[in-house]
Amino acid sequence: MSTQRTTSHRKAEHPYIAIDSKIAKGSPVISGTRIRVIDIAIEYDRLGLTPDQIIDAHPHLTLEAVHDALSYYYEKRDFFDEEIKKKIKAIEKIARKKLSISEKILG
Repeated sequence: MSTQRTTSHRKAEHPYIAIDSKIAKGSPVISGTRIRVIDIAIEYDRLGLTPDQIIDAHPHLTLEAVHDALSYYYEKRDFFDEEIKKKIKAIEKIARKKLSISEKILG
């Protein structure tokens, strides 16, 4: 009798990621911290920091936690990238408003 092996794709578990509605408004964070996954993703993907540089900036994090955050980000990249776009638009809107106020004050 032969045994067949089947492979199944499981989503990776993320032991370093926590989601709690009371922390960071429910945004996924590195467990035991308030460092959001989206912040790690921005530092890595947008600012070009290496995981070691991220740890230098956040010395309480471990390399494993940073890599887990990046893995979580890449699994849900479409969602996080949309969140980043929304935040950029909100920042641009605030900047335009402040510029408009400054122009009124300065004449």
